[in-house]
Amino acid sequence: MSVAGLDDFGLVDEWGPEKVVCVSDARTGMRGVLVIDNTARGMGKGGTRMSPAVTVGEVARLARVMTWKWAAADLFFGGAKAGIRADPHAPDKERVLRAFVRALAREVPAEYVFGLDMGLTEHDAAIVLDELGDRGAAVGTPRALGGVPYDQWGVTGYGVAEAADAAGMHRGLALRGARVVVQGFGAVGAAAARRLDELGAVVVAVSTAHGAVHDPGGLDVAALLAAREQHGDGAIDAVSATRLHAGAELSVETDVLVLAATQDVIDERGAADVTARLVVEGANLPIGAAAQELLKRRGVIVVPDFIANAGGVVAAAYAMEARYSPFPAEREAIFGAVSRKLRANTATVLDEADASGTTTHAAARRLAAERVRAAMALRGKVAA
Repeated sequence: MSVAGLDDFGLVDEWGPEKVVCVSDARTGMRGVLVIDNTARGMGKGGTRMSPAVTVGEVARLARVMTWKWAAADLFFGGAKAGIRADPHAPDKERVLRAFVRALAREVPAEYVFGLDMGLTEHDAAIVLDELGDRGAAVGTPRALGGVPYDQWGVTGYGVAEAADAAGMHRGLALRGARVVVQGFGAVGAAAARRLDELGAVVVAVSTAHGAVHDPGGLDVAALLAAREQHGDGAIDAVSATRLHAGAELSVETDVLVLAATQDVIDERGAADVTARLVVEGANLPIGAAAQELLKRRGVIVVPDFIANAGGVVAAAYAMEARYSPFPAEREAIFGAVSRKLRANTATVLDEADASGTTTHAAARRLAAERVRAAMALRGKVAA
């Protein structure tokens, strides 16, 4: 798709994208896209997702989130994202992935480094390395290959919980004893639930693609995690609790709501039904702009996605440094850095939102945009 074509659909603005590469392969049926959004602060780095419904527009939106996420975390990489339109559970997944990687051999790793997103695992990152024959082509690879398996370690979810705790402390909401709902019990949601449980919160509901379970007295998080290891999304079928239909968990009585499923899950109507005092965005783009404004008017604190789920980029930054090193970064150092960075960033954004009277999303974007614009100006990328 040409840049002009993207502009017609409103996807090009002063920030980017700088480059969009659409690829296909007739033998495997692979369809994919790479969007490099803005590289003023460094080379393109972001996750690759695999989904039967992925679109160019979706990937472009996510690439922009990466631009803000790297800048908000004050780490020197650029926003980028890739997507493969395929079923991640299909038996030909590896063939499709290899076809996608081959098609981007000119861009990877010179302009973009693969990371993990929805539908891909550490094993898939290893396949990328094998196909390109370059340890620098991907991060999130298995420890056995010298990588930093931050997805397996649950780094992003851990950071989401740390951000929730920091926001609670900032606003006088003690997380110990607080009720928490976790929408999405995948890699991020499960890791967040584990850390929230360690911090003393009471997880009262979780959801997967199969539906949701609710117990106002608190769910057995350890049992849920064990069931997830065996049954995946079917974990909720293995616990004794009240079953809810998918989406009903968003309006359950709670103090904290963690959104760790997918984008666009809360609109204005949904925002009116939220009972939580604190909403933490573990997924990217889960709350619409109008809903953000409504939640602010209702006094609900929202920790934006590219602040709350930035644990993955902190770990990815360590992994980027370790790509060619015989000494992979240590797990304890990564978790410590994630905690410090996300707690500090959460407090900064909440203070800025209070001072400016804006939503936390607007405050976080302003902080990130100032950093990106400064880099663009220094590189001569801003119109005179």
